[in-house]
Amino acid sequence: MSVKILIVTGDAAESLEVLYPYQRLREEGYEVHMAAPARKKLRFVVHDFEPGFDTYTEKPGYTWPADLAFSEVDPGDYAAIVIPGGRAPEYLRNDPELRKILKSFFDADKPVAQICHGPLLTAATGSLTGRRVTSYPALELDMQAAGASFQDNEAVVDGTLVSSRAWPDHPAWMREFLRVLRAKAPLR
Repeated sequence: MSVKILIVTGDAAESLEVLYPYQRLREEGYEVHMAAPARKKLRFVVHDFEPGFDTYTEKPGYTWPADLAFSEVDPGDYAAIVIPGGRAPEYLRNDPELRKILKSFFDADKPVAQICHGPLLTAATGSLTGRRVTSYPALELDMQAAGASFQDNEAVVDGTLVSSRAWPDHPAWMREFLRVLRAKAPLR
């Protein structure tokens, strides 16, 4: 019986923030499923940093099929959840099915990995109050408004919650998440 990890995402998610953990967790031996508002081909984006721009730029990225719709997810089937960033969290946080899924992971103290704008989702569930987190730096005030203590680091671990700023921090983010994951949901 394999250990399953859930990635929750949607259109306009950052390509690297979806596909890096997807591939890294599969490489480790976990079974990974991707859930979105509907079963469909998702269209990701590439956020890049260019000289002279005050913020990141956005370009079309990869496409990838969603394995499940949020309404089909049984959180009890999954040992952990990954929440990528990009623009997807801006609209996904309004999805009641997804909020219910996320809350169940926090209530069960299961490992949660979030990156970039992903913490907008966990903030929408009230799950960041009293927690230490990082996110894309422009969200510092959002994290504080959600009751979290913002830290501008590559990866921040608070119990089973592992957060990171953006795709340049992937090595630190996945290293810390795998440490938590191996302790809470070891492969047999």
